[in-house]
Amino acid sequence: MKTTAMVTSLLLTAAIVVSAQNKPVTPTLKSTSAAITGGKLLTVSHGVIENGTLLIVDGKIAAVGAAGKVTVPKDAIVVDARGLTVYPGLIDPDSTLGLTEVGSDQNSNDLAEPSDEIMPHMHVADAFHAETELIPVARLNGVTNAVVAPGTDDSVAGQDIFIQLAGANRDAMILGRDVALAMNFGAEQRRRGGRGGGKSEFPSTRMGLITQLRQSLLDAQHYEATRNTPDKKTEDKPGEKGEKADKGEKPFERDLKLEALLPYLHGERPVVVGLYEGYDVETFMRVAAEFHLKVILNHVTRSQEILDEIAAWKVPVIVGPIYEMPRANERFDAVYSLPAELAKRGVKIAISSAEAGGPGGAHSVRNLPYAAGFAAAYGLPYEDALKAITLNVAEMFGFGDKLGSLDVGKTANIVLANGDPLDVRTEVKQVYIDGVVQPMVSRQTRLRDEYSK
Repeated sequence: MKTTAMVTSLLLTAAIVVSAQNKPVTPTLKSTSAAITGGKLLTVSHGVIENGTLLIVDGKIAAVGAAGKVTVPKDAIVVDARGLTVYPGLIDPDSTLGLTEVGSDQNSNDLAEPSDEIMPHMHVADAFHAETELIPVARLNGVTNAVVAPGTDDSVAGQDIFIQLAGANRDAMILGRDVALAMNFGAEQRRRGGRGGGKSEFPSTRMGLITQLRQSLLDAQHYEATRNTPDKKTEDKPGEKGEKADKGEKPFERDLKLEALLPYLHGERPVVVGLYEGYDVETFMRVAAEFHLKVILNHVTRSQEILDEIAAWKVPVIVGPIYEMPRANERFDAVYSLPAELAKRGVKIAISSAEAGGPGGAHSVRNLPYAAGFAAAYGLPYEDALKAITLNVAEMFGFGDKLGSLDVGKTANIVLANGDPLDVRTEVKQVYIDGVVQPMVSRQTRLRDEYSK
């Protein structure tokens, strides 16, 4: 069935993909391979090949090289990419795709759990809606993968998933479950008391938030120690009041909340913590050091005064949203130039399309390449800007050996466009996911076609 699907997809590729000169490609033989020839290949990992050939076999990249140096199988479908730019599918490191549809309709929003501030046992995989209309919209702009995270209302919001923007069903689209733990620390998470000064069930100060987080981590450590203690059978002996003690101990009771924290306490997976202010970053990093957490900093858009500290911690950083107005005491480009300043200090960065975790975040994924382009315009080297939405993201979340660059053996998530991927004027002509050509259709294009008549 996989081979049949591949044959069908490649034949469809031949029918749809055209060169910049609009010369249609005519299929010849049925094949499970395709060769994209004559395009400008942005490999991300090993430079640019001006006139290159990329071979796809069974959904994987089988060969990449200059024209004439890659052997094209006789039965391969040849895709004429002259005049086009070929690059790996883009990856958004912080989205809410599949958790929201219409921001004003609460029934279509499944972003955050309001019943508790600490929800590490909440799994985004349980709520992911693969049929969202927002996925095709993002896919048409070259985005093939994304990290889906909960909203930012909670200080420990739940566990992220890593998705592919096409697949037979939702399970096929979820490439990684619980790939990271979403945390947030700042003003947004301080839930104030009830009206008229009534008692609040949640922390309303930064002190309360960080104390609650530290206690939760300590509780998880104690939980694990108790869980791992061998059962000790007590002997029959008089109790304090002369009665006999019960034989055996009380059965161990599982606590999903504390259990969910354990992989992160062991450094097996990263915690992605959303912070904005420099002093919040410093406060959280003290706790992270205390519990040896593997940290990915997220946002840090008001942390310019501690960039050297961030570099010294040697943690990766996700920057976004980049379109932030300056404060009264800041330069106009304080946030715009943040990726460049971090990269200058040797920090591995990713750039997201995020809009502060709200329902609008899913709608902005389509603008991911332009966020990277904006960072490049304000000093981030072009190669670093492209890596920030491809290879760096894949590596941060454990998919660096599968995605993010045009390398042999990686998944054939590939984009063909008529120009620079970071330029808003560029039009994406074709997208491949798992080597399968994707229909260049979304709700927006259908509405355009219907009403343009």
